Amino acid sequence: MPSEVDDCVAEEQGTPLINNDFDSSIHILHQNEDTISPLPFNHTDTLSSPSLSVPNQRLASLDVFRGLTVALMILVDNVGRAFPSLNHSPWFGVTLADFVMPFFLFVVGVSIGLVFKKVSSKPNATKKVVLRTIKLFLLGLLLQGGYFHGRGKLTYGVDLSKMRWLGVLQRISIGYFLASISEIWLVNHNILVDSPAAFVRKYSIQWMFSILLCSVYLCLLYGIYVPNWKFEHSNMLGSSHLSFIHSVHCEVRGSLEPPCNAVGFVDRLILGQDHMYQRPVYMRTEECSVNSPDYGPLPPDSPGWCLAPFDPEGILSSLMAAITCFLGLQYGHIIVFLQDHKQRVLLWSVFSLALLLVGYILEILGIPLSKALYTLSYMCITAGASGLVLTAIYYTVDIEHHTKPTILLQWMGMNALVVYALAACDIFPAVIQGFYWHSPENNLVDASEALMQAIFHSKKWGTMAFVMVEILFWGIFAGFLHKKGIYMKL
Repeated sequence: MPSEVDDCVAEEQGTPLINNDFDSSIHILHQNEDTISPLPFNHTDTLSSPSLSVPNQRLASLDVFRGLTVALMILVDNVGRAFPSLNHSPWFGVTLADFVMPFFLFVVGVSIGLVFKKVSSKPNATKKVVLRTIKLFLLGLLLQGGYFHGRGKLTYGVDLSKMRWLGVLQRISIGYFLASISEIWLVNHNILVDSPAAFVRKYSIQWMFSILLCSVYLCLLYGIYVPNWKFEHSNMLGSSHLSFIHSVHCEVRGSLEPPCNAVGFVDRLILGQDHMYQRPVYMRTEECSVNSPDYGPLPPDSPGWCLAPFDPEGILSSLMAAITCFLGLQYGHIIVFLQDHKQRVLLWSVFSLALLLVGYILEILGIPLSKALYTLSYMCITAGASGLVLTAIYYTVDIEHHTKPTILLQWMGMNALVVYALAACDIFPAVIQGFYWHSPENNLVDASEALMQAIFHSKKWGTMAFVMVEILFWGIFAGFLHKKGIYMKL
């Protein structure tokens, strides 16, 4: 993905991708289990599950969900070239990689709902949210702005005139900020939730705010007039550096195609083309690659816009991406106000299936699935899928208590930010690559991949095996940190 590592965030009472304990730094402590004290709709109800006879319960499922998302990110980022079907969809459609970003955003929202169930001081809470947002945004700049050049070069440094301003963590910081601020200021914390009607009254203004964000996105996406535009593309021809100016004809409103959509127009206008992602997914479309859906040489009749920059985590699309946080927030509210396992699972399942149904209906009505544009149909389907995955993990881990099969994912979820950052910098292959025999070309990474390819009699399956080893390594590494009581909090 450009992105899911190239590509998340708040936490309930544990340690997530971004931790919501309101202090920064790396903490060394023996962490208590993630716990919540839910408030029932009907305070006269008795607990229907014997396991809930105690007031607090651990939500290991959220750690497992975060860990699963980080593991998926590592997987699709590293095997996308070997398995193009796992890589991001070139433009329209959804693949496995296209679920990673929504999964991160969704679990951020769930965690926010638990963290801010009680707000003692709105100004103090707001200050801490702003500081965390800034730190997360800056970390995203460091990881995805171009500072690290990847394991192939083992160099670092970035030209500030061409630094990429937006990315995965920056998008997550935007969603986190909007959802947290709405939870602090737009929720009536004085309303006692003792009925479904009271639940609606408590969160009605927050829901209207999320609908407003969605409406603004749709109005701009379909309403902005996109004029003709130009971009410069540089190429190396021998020892010469050549630049070409390409013109793109648009003069259209409401287009969702790669060259003339409002998402790209807003980013070019505000960010500038030099600060956008330079290898967009549409370079793998049939118009732009002879190896589609993989990258490849340009077809003879390829349009000029194939070489143009486009940011998959742009400004306008981040508004709709934030709605995924708001939807996750509602799942968190259900945890807070419902004690019964069966009620949680039932409501989550119904809500998730409804989102999937709405998403497919929107696609049938002409709103295509596009991660690059973060279309409404894409948002609904990926949020619904996020809800179903969380429900399945919750049932398996927190209800049936089958924790051993998911322990590595749980550990990764407890230190998701550490694993994310180190994986984004290619630390695992970079360190191994530093060991070689006689010449750097005979390094352990290439030797390991060659060995696995020989075992599996397939280059792509050898690559898959190597990546699975990397995921296993990060799981064990996160487990070591957990055993030592080390958790990174942003």
